[in-house]
Amino acid sequence: MSNDQFNPTESEKNIHTDFSNDMTYGEYLQLDKILSGQQRLSDHHDEMLFIIIHQVSELWMKLILHEVNSAIVCIEQEELSTAFKRLARVSKTQSQIISAWDVLSTLTPSEYMEFRDSLGQASGFQSYQYRMIEFALGYKTPHVLKIYEKDAGLHSELKKAFIAPGLYDVSIKALVKAGFPINPAVVDRDYSKPYVEDESVHEAWLAVYKNVDQYWDLYELAEKLVDIEDWLQQWRFRHMKTVERIIGFKSGTGGSSGVNYLRKVLDQRFFPELWDIRTEL
Repeated sequence: MSNDQFNPTESEKNIHTDFSNDMTYGEYLQLDKILSGQQRLSDHHDEMLFIIIHQVSELWMKLILHEVNSAIVCIEQEELSTAFKRLARVSKTQSQIISAWDVLSTLTPSEYMEFRDSLGQASGFQSYQYRMIEFALGYKTPHVLKIYEKDAGLHSELKKAFIAPGLYDVSIKALVKAGFPINPAVVDRDYSKPYVEDESVHEAWLAVYKNVDQYWDLYELAEKLVDIEDWLQQWRFRHMKTVERIIGFKSGTGGSSGVNYLRKVLDQRFFPELWDIRTEL
């Protein structure tokens, strides 16, 4: 609509319409790049849905990493209130990713089979941001790094995340700073290895939950961690059921066993002591 056709009411007379020398909304968000990234490899109508769902999920994962990595730094610097804000946002973001499976579930098996071969060996299994989220939460599996050797820069970035302390590691160090006697082998461990449950960590978290008033910040931190693991497992479950609904028990495009693999990862735990102590309270 041209300016001479636009007649705002008195209350809207300051709406800006001349952007010849100013940045527009689309330019700020770089929408030309974002909205040109949906290139179907088939002529099938529903491939657009498939692409957009996965792209949107990757954007949400980028935000999750942004917030989790910031929270890790905040916890290390004993700025727990700021960390709580970051982690609360992570949980809300996770709920958005879970909702995406409901949209993808509108894709039927017959529709997906029409363009599945166009994916080749590309698979969500190869999502490097998802791997970095797992690394940040303490789940380290060295064999997955091989997937990313094609891109030296990305591979290097993943290796840095792989050896770095995760969210639970810095939370355990917060227990140490609060005076809890944590096993030194846990505090000074090799962060490239998966975390293994420890009795001293178990006893510390149990004391936090039994003395909430005394350790309120640590108690709130623990609950934020439980929220994140809870939502992540719900995301994994919805992923597994969506895959089962669309392709049954076929192998994944990336070579995994599909539903069977997704069922197995549901048994992975990130913050085990925080779940175990609930039986004792």
